[in-house]
Order: sequence, then C-alpha cells, then structure tokens
Amino acid sequence: MRFKNTLFLLLIFSSSSILSGQQYIDDLGSEFHKKKRQEFREQMPQNSIAFFFTAPIMKRSNDTDFMYHQDPNFYYLSGWREPHGVLVIFKDDQQDNNGLYNEILYVREKNEYREMWDGRRLGLNGAKQMGFDRVKLRSNFIKDPFQIQNFSNVLSMDVRDDVRDFKDDKYDLYDIQNKFLEIIDDKEELSGLGDIKKEFKNSSVNNIMSSLRQTKDSLEIKLLTKAIKISSLAQIEVMKAIHGEMTEREVQGIHEFIYRKYGAAHEGYNSIVGAGANSCILHYVTNEDINIDNELILMDLGAEYRGYTADVTRTIPVNGKFSPEQKEIYDLVYESQEEAIKKAIIGNTFNDIYVESLEIISRGLIKLGIINDPKEARKYYPHGVSHHIGLDVHDPGSRTLEKNMVITVEPGIYIPENSDCDPKWWNIGVRIEDDILITDTEPINLSEDAPRSSNEIEKIMKLDSPINQLILPDIND
Repeated sequence: MRFKNTLFLLLIFSSSSILSGQQYIDDLGSEFHKKKRQEFREQMPQNSIAFFFTAPIMKRSNDTDFMYHQDPNFYYLSGWREPHGVLVIFKDDQQDNNGLYNEILYVREKNEYREMWDGRRLGLNGAKQMGFDRVKLRSNFIKDPFQIQNFSNVLSMDVRDDVRDFKDDKYDLYDIQNKFLEIIDDKEELSGLGDIKKEFKNSSVNNIMSSLRQTKDSLEIKLLTKAIKISSLAQIEVMKAIHGEMTEREVQGIHEFIYRKYGAAHEGYNSIVGAGANSCILHYVTNEDINIDNELILMDLGAEYRGYTADVTRTIPVNGKFSPEQKEIYDLVYESQEEAIKKAIIGNTFNDIYVESLEIISRGLIKLGIINDPKEARKYYPHGVSHHIGLDVHDPGSRTLEKNMVITVEPGIYIPENSDCDPKWWNIGVRIEDDILITDTEPINLSEDAPRSSNEIEKIMKLDSPINQLILPDIND
C-alpha cells in the first residue's frame, strides 16, 4: 500500500541541510538598502525624524516561537533580519563628536550563551558591514537623549502591541517601544501642540514606503523571478505526481519540498490546497481532506526566496482529465485571464484588468445557464483580480500601473454546493493566477512555465514523476 504522506521525511531533511551554515545571505546588498534609505529621506517632510522597529518575536505555543520574519519595511531599508532593533533616519544631517550623520541602526548585543541556543548574532561589526556609519547597541536607544523637541515632524509605523511576553536579555522590543512612546510624550509636552497624533502620523510613512516599494529595481525583479520560477516548477511537478490516493496535505508537501530543494526557505503565505468543495473556499488553508480522487484541486502557493514571494495558482483534475463541466468552467476562467493579462500595461488600472475579466466571465456564465443577469456574476467571482507582490504577498502600491511593477492577474469562478444553478456545476472552484511584470511594451508573464490551458495541463499530467518512485512503509495498524 502506498504511504500517503510520501514527502514529509524528505521535506525535513532538505530543510535542515539548506538552512544550515551562514546566518543569512542578503542578495540585494548593502548599496541597495542604502539607496532606498536615501530615497526615503528625500520624501520625508522638512526637519523630520523617522523611527522603524524590527518585527516582534511571536510565540507559537508555550516556550516555542514562530520562525522569525523581519518587518518588510525594516528589511527594505536596512537589510537587517534580526529582532530587537531600531532604525532612525533623519531628514537633515546631524552632528556629533565624530562628524556628520543622518541615520543610526540600533541592534541587539552579542551573547555567547543565547547564541548557543538560538543561533549566531551579527552584532555591531555585522551591522557596520551593512553600510551604516552609526551603529549602536539597543541599550543605547533606551539611554540616548533624543532632542525630539528640535524636530517639526516625527514619523513612524504603527507601534505594535503584541510584543509583551517576549523578553530577550535586558532590553527587548517592548522596552524599546516604551522608550519611543516616552519620546513622543516628551515631544507633546515640549511642543505645546496638544494632540501629538497630528504630527506622529504613520500615514506619511505608509505613503512613502508604498511609493518606494511599488516599483521594483532590477535586483528585486531577479529575486522575484527566482521565487516565481521555483513556484512554477513545483506546480509542474505536482501535475506529474498527483494521483487519487494522495491527500491535500501531501500535495502541499510536494510543493513545499520543491521550494526547499531550490533554496526557498519559506512560503510567502499559508499554502492553499483545496479539492472539490474546498476549492470554493477562497482562503482555505487547513488542507486536511484525504479524499480528493476525481475532484478538481485548486493550488494557490508561493515560494519566498530571499524575502521576495511568488503567488501562483493552478487548478487541475486530480485524475488527469477534466470532466465536461470542469472543462467548461476552467476554459472560461482561462479565457478571461488571457484577455485580462493584455490589459496589464502602463497607465491602466487594476479596475481595467478586473472589468475585462468580469465581462468575459459574465457572458460565459450566462451562456452556460448558470446565471441570467451579468450582475449575478459577482456571486461566483467575488474577489478582485490583481495585487502587487514583493516582500509581501500583498505588497503596497498604487492601483495605476507603472513600469517594473509586478502584479498578479487571478480571475476565478467558485460554485459551492446548493448554489442556485444546475447541481452538475456544484463544488467546482477554479482560479488561475500568474505573476505579471509591467514593461514599456507588453506584459511579461513570469510564471508562464507552469501550464495554464486545459489541454496543456492534461498533457503534462500524463508524464511520469520521479516523486512517485519513493514508497515509504505503511505505519497504520
């Protein structure tokens, strides 16, 4: 008997070997982050100071934490991946005994005992190699006498309130943020302006970061392309390997094994793998169905490579052949996506892409007898069609397209059981999602390696898979 959780052991061994060695590799390089800090500084208000905090360490259960993931804005501006730190950026040059400076990075201390348990820390020397000429320990942030009254504007992202129980040595992020709030209180008292929220606005930071992150530099596009290629390859390998005895979780495991095999240490978001009725749940992430034979399976997953995440969705028939009803719905979604991608050009908006896809889906659903009025289409196509991707799977950015944006185009049709249509359509959920680079000319589909048409999918699903050569012992009674 075939053991259904085929790849779990491979996944564990592969992950441990890839993640060992150097603490982290930053493929963007210190010059990239330095450039982004300068671009941020240029957009700051006059006579302003900005504070950025690292992401908190999040507890998973009891004394176990989630894998640490840096705040994307902090990483974008610094390249720093460790917790318990602060980045301070000044609009104008400041003066100290060592000369002029316009930024400070505060980092946690080296600690031989904690590093034995939790991994190496880069410390002050490592931070200096990231291109900062003013690097201090986080303890200095607690003690430094910021002359906040001298600044007209104080900028920061939201201060997180979920960091209380994550003590680390003497100073943790909670202490650091309390210090920041004291600074803000001092500013309020000294300025006489009353409501400090008029000055301490995260909207300014959000707007600046959105304008910076929405278009990608060549290095970012390179990393995104790698993440997308890995994700597309995983879709191909699953098409070749899938069979009716698999489970949703085993399908998820194949995708994530391929990610690890090619050096992607994480997923960019919770993997969505839903068969049959589960394909009609937009953000289905439990992936626990064990009976998937003869169903469509919707697979929305993305590898995160060096911080940048793909977002690729394919929907395929588990048995390798679309039923007539499945094919009708699939081909309609495919047609709508083909035309919608053509709208992904400079100057168009997300709405232009959406309207194109919606019109095609509306006409198709009427033709199939599933709806009678175009207005009913939203019942079966309930979501938008595009978003930015980058350091976040839903990256910030404008809805008007510019060169070097990378966006998704992802129409879908979902017909759950008991819908107001012929039962032959029930439990058919289809989404096709690709990652599109906006260029001076035509859009480039970065995930085109993964087959999209129903005929191409059926053809590749006939190929043999090396994954199915691995047969593990059955451990059931």
